[in-house]
Amino acid sequence: MSVRQQAELLSGSVEGWPLAPVVHWLMTEGIKTNDAGILIAGLSEALLAAGAPVWRVRFSFWTIHPLLAAMAHQWVRGKGTETFQVGHGIFESAAYIGSPAEQLRETGKPLRYRLMDGLDPDRDHSVLFEIREQGGTDYYAIPMQTFSGQVDSFFVTTDHPDGFVESDFPKFDALARYLLPVIETISHHRLSVALLDTYVGERTGRRVLEGKIRRGDGEEIDAALWFSDLRNFTHMTETLDPPEMLAVLNTYFEFVYNAVRTYDGEVLRFIGDAMLIVFPTDRTGGARQACRHALSAAEDAFSGLATMNHLRRRHGQPEILFGVGLHVGTVIYGNVGAPSRLDFTVMGPAVNRTARLESLTKQTRTPLLVSDRFAAHLDRPCRHVGAFDVKGIVHPIDAYAVD
Repeated sequence: MSVRQQAELLSGSVEGWPLAPVVHWLMTEGIKTNDAGILIAGLSEALLAAGAPVWRVRFSFWTIHPLLAAMAHQWVRGKGTETFQVGHGIFESAAYIGSPAEQLRETGKPLRYRLMDGLDPDRDHSVLFEIREQGGTDYYAIPMQTFSGQVDSFFVTTDHPDGFVESDFPKFDALARYLLPVIETISHHRLSVALLDTYVGERTGRRVLEGKIRRGDGEEIDAALWFSDLRNFTHMTETLDPPEMLAVLNTYFEFVYNAVRTYDGEVLRFIGDAMLIVFPTDRTGGARQACRHALSAAEDAFSGLATMNHLRRRHGQPEILFGVGLHVGTVIYGNVGAPSRLDFTVMGPAVNRTARLESLTKQTRTPLLVSDRFAAHLDRPCRHVGAFDVKGIVHPIDAYAVD
């Protein structure tokens, strides 16, 4: 579409509903949000207000995410908006193969289906039949090619008895061009959040997005602390094939991660086979609740892996055993490293004591040990295992087992 054609569309000289007020909303209000659901609702209402015969509006974009291949957002007149998360298996699914979304991605060309004129079951995808059954009469799909070459999608459907008119399509095409950079901005923001959450954790990711990225930035936080590692890890690395070793690690990490997330814990670091986890008191409602959450997460993780180990033994696989040390205290949560290679971490005496408690689980053959300070916050009976001299700490550590 030429600059002159776009100017004509915006001038209102083309018959039918005016495009200019829709673009004006997009460029003034739509660009203010990073929420795709809010964007599609506002855009759809702007189309309705301008007189566009829209009944269903949808856009989807591909993303980089460990669990998701794409995100889709849909508005239906009278029903509001929905968000759909699409997993990586989508490319092998019947929902995708042969669909308009696949055709857009493969050809990069717009598609139109006059749904009320009849569809061919041997040729047309089932999604078109579903939309027709819901009331759609005419369907238009527009590719939006990003700067990286991937093809995102913009779909508009009407339920008008006569469908769309020819003057609607160049307006939708032009609107897609204005919409693309707004969608890309939202997509990149979502990608940044997802990758930061995945690789550095939710709390750290939020700090990075807030601009706290200078070396030396830090704060003190109060938290229940967790340190754990696998038993017999060195032996397993020597005897298991790399894929099997990675599978063991991922199973262990997944069970622990799922348990701690349930109780507002955050995995700060994976250190080989070890995990450093915090349960901040500002998130759990105080030190007592943070300690209870940490203990409950540990018990859930032990319980889940016990069931898994029963199955592993039946299949001749090595058991996944681990130890946990729990403590509570104040730590420095800060940004450290070289000027151009930084890392957020927690440090301080409380972290050291938590790691030493975990090392004592091997010596005492007790899978879970807590400190005296941690035990004082529990309503559960605790048994004093002993006072131990440990490396780097002047006074002996009192270790307790939870009965």
